[in-house]
Amino acid sequence: MALSTAFTMLLMMLQASGDPRMAEVLTWLSGSTYNATGGQVTRTAIVMVILLALVPLCRRWLTILPLGGDAARAVGMALTPSRIALLALAACLTATATMTIGPLSFVGLMAPHIARMLGFRRTMPHMVISALAGGVLLVFADWCGRMALFPYQIPA
Repeated sequence: MALSTAFTMLLMMLQASGDPRMAEVLTWLSGSTYNATGGQVTRTAIVMVILLALVPLCRRWLTILPLGGDAARAVGMALTPSRIALLALAACLTATATMTIGPLSFVGLMAPHIARMLGFRRTMPHMVISALAGGVLLVFADWCGRMALFPYQIPA
């Protein structure tokens, strides 16, 4: 809570400064694809492909960790290194998407539930369908944001 308040105060101070670049910051903070350029999207896609290629290497960890720490230790899995590696991979994937478009928390909250409601319960199919559902959800939300008040745009 204190961290959120501190960053809100910093944002308000920056807005009060009258810097013309604040419009870009506010657009990014709203989670919009409006300012994303082709070069940014290409760089993001390259980094995402590299990071997503690492996900299948974590399949065993992702299958065993939900069973609990005791079950993971029983099959010989080192808990701390696997958890740190998974958190680092998740942080890198999230940061890569966020640096281009901004925070899109609704996609991260909705997509895994959509995949589970579609019946995908095993780890790898669930992750693939979650990623696809997130992409479709983002494109749909962006389209709605562009068409709702055409010719003006609202953030996705």
